[in-house]
Amino acid sequence: MIRMILVLTGGTFLDGYILGIVGPVTSHMTAELGISLFWEGLIAAGALFGILIGSPLGGWAGDKFGRKPLFMLDIGLFVIASVMQVFTNSPLELFVVRLLMGIAIGAEYSVGWPMLSEFAPARIRGQLMGLTLIAWYAGFMVAFVVGYLLDHYTGMSWRNILGTSTFIAVALFLGRLGMPESPRWLWSKGRTKEARTIARRYMESASDMADMEKETTQANGSFRMLFSRQYWRSTLFVSLFFFCVVTPYFAIATFADSVLQTFGLGGGLAGGVGLSAVALAGSVLTVVLIDKAGRRVLTVPPQWIITIILAILGLWANAPGMVVLGLFLVFSFFNAGCGTLTCIYPGEVFPTEIRGIGTGFAAAFSRIGAGLGTFLMPWCMTNLGRSQTILIAAGIAAIGAAISQWLAPETKGKSLSETATGFSH
Repeated sequence: MIRMILVLTGGTFLDGYILGIVGPVTSHMTAELGISLFWEGLIAAGALFGILIGSPLGGWAGDKFGRKPLFMLDIGLFVIASVMQVFTNSPLELFVVRLLMGIAIGAEYSVGWPMLSEFAPARIRGQLMGLTLIAWYAGFMVAFVVGYLLDHYTGMSWRNILGTSTFIAVALFLGRLGMPESPRWLWSKGRTKEARTIARRYMESASDMADMEKETTQANGSFRMLFSRQYWRSTLFVSLFFFCVVTPYFAIATFADSVLQTFGLGGGLAGGVGLSAVALAGSVLTVVLIDKAGRRVLTVPPQWIITIILAILGLWANAPGMVVLGLFLVFSFFNAGCGTLTCIYPGEVFPTEIRGIGTGFAAAFSRIGAGLGTFLMPWCMTNLGRSQTILIAAGIAAIGAAISQWLAPETKGKSLSETATGFSH
């Protein structure tokens, strides 16, 4: 189980690293390749758009062919795309490589999270799944530090800095060799003998094994099930919640340096790392509390707080620099806190036969917002101005808070067979 946790959290660490490393080298990359505002936003958002392809495709394939094959395929694509970054010579080539990395990230979301939820004991499932997002924020922060230091204090080219993700990808590929298939997936496909063998080895209690045997055998899921009477609320909630949490975060965090500078702050290493470090702290606190306090209290109130903070930043045009920095840090803390639930809820509210498809759909839908937010951020800051841009982010956060207030379920301590029965109201 420890190895399983390490290779799954390592996958999300790599995801965060890949998405975070592009920020510190953007200026050199832009100057050398003559990148316009259009291409700057497109390259930054390339990995996010790739998730639109990788998430639903990976989720469908994971539900149909098993978690294990996709688990290895996506990390193999990570290795190939990471190496390809070193040899890019045009904005188009760089965009295509980042798109491929996004496809791999999408597959990782739609297979890795369901796989971990299917192995995790109910009593600490929230904490174990939350660890994957801690790893994501850690990866994003480490990437910012590594990218900034290598860019400012060594002669390393921006291509090689982007390519540093290769070392992580190769290590994870080797670590995943020989990992087991999900026993719940095997059971749902009628392969009960194999399922019991793996469950006896990897599941810690008889109750977890008994819950697995409540799965419907020979179950085949379909995309249409996501919008059935039983599961449409689950699909609506996780998709919109995911969308509204990540859209403001990606837009602000990817361009943290330039956003802070427009508010008259220095930005640089301290500003960018500060936002990521506080985000990491918010995620850690949520993981500590998730299986004690429950899901809803860590989902709904933080989103309303985020909405208020962004509204203040948008409306208070002449706020002192330190107040602005403080508000951005509080935003990062609460956004990461409720954002931790984006990797927990999808694995809980769908049954095994559509857990991959459901997670993949939610991740893909969220990345429409994240991709557009990252792509449009440079344009909005230039053409609409700082206040209007931040107020748009506040409006998106308010929609997320309202949908969670209405639909966010409480799944603390429940078995997967209980949490995946669909909304009862």
